[in-house]
Amino acid sequence: MNTDTRTEIVLPNAPKIQGLHYRTVDLDKDLPELVELISVAHLADRMDWLPTVDNLRNDLEHRSNFDLARDMLAAEVDGKLVALTETHVAVRDGTALHQMDGWVLPDQRRRGIGRALLLWTERRAREAAAEWQGAKPHAFGTWIDDRNLGGIALLELEGYKRVRYGFMMVRSLSEPIPDAPLPEGLEVRPVVEADHRRIWEADSEAFRDHWGAAERTEEDYLSWFLMPNLDTSLWRVAWDGDEIAGSVWNAIWVEENERLGVSRGWLEHISVRRPWRRRGLATALIVESLRTLRDQGLTEAALGVDAENISGALRLYESLGFRRHQTGISYRKPM
Repeated sequence: MNTDTRTEIVLPNAPKIQGLHYRTVDLDKDLPELVELISVAHLADRMDWLPTVDNLRNDLEHRSNFDLARDMLAAEVDGKLVALTETHVAVRDGTALHQMDGWVLPDQRRRGIGRALLLWTERRAREAAAEWQGAKPHAFGTWIDDRNLGGIALLELEGYKRVRYGFMMVRSLSEPIPDAPLPEGLEVRPVVEADHRRIWEADSEAFRDHWGAAERTEEDYLSWFLMPNLDTSLWRVAWDGDEIAGSVWNAIWVEENERLGVSRGWLEHISVRRPWRRRGLATALIVESLRTLRDQGLTEAALGVDAENISGALRLYESLGFRRHQTGISYRKPM
């Protein structure tokens, strides 16, 4: 019995390449190839994010405002997967932002395959906008590494404008870690499952002040807490009595480290709620996180930051020894 759900899609802008076909994705059949495609593209572009089969499945199965059958398209040449694109909607700063990502194998670039996928993604996003409930403005958006010159040229040719920069920062754990005690009256407690929802809500509240913060959904929550290999024992959550004051969600991605040849831990979701800001809590949680990762035998720590973060996060991270490693550019285009 043939249960293949993949459907060929004819694109009006497709380049004339022998054996080129565009088609929908079947997660059960395509997942390993999707992971390899994204990984090869990122390695070629020196991007330090490599998915695993389990993590990518979790991400796609719990992505908000996303329909795999309609919002993801693959390109094949002679039956080999060579390119991929996807789009989904996130409400950011009052705008329904149709976020897009795309990947093309290095040996298939500059042949028009990626441009055809980008134009398809825009058409699909317009369909989703027409179906959207509510009166929010809509826009196209994407992030791209500043070293991906071909991708940048394509976006700018199609009318996308730079709106923001972000940095991936790295710090050696062999360097001295300063002392930074918690503010008086606060304590770090182990994370237990019963507190997951409260930690999530406190973090969501803290990030509402930040540029481009998404309105989080239940799918976003499930995506985090169903993530394979999630280890909340690494997290550092500060409490003030019964209130969560701030947190850092530390993570170690073992398979990614092995493929990149690094020994790295990540400081994710560094957040402090308004009543507890300007008291040194972020510094204390970061310092404790660095010690935690060092005690796990890692040699470096990494984090991401908005270059224009209003809380002065970039200056704080630099003062604690983090240095810029990669630069991402946020592009947007009105719909």
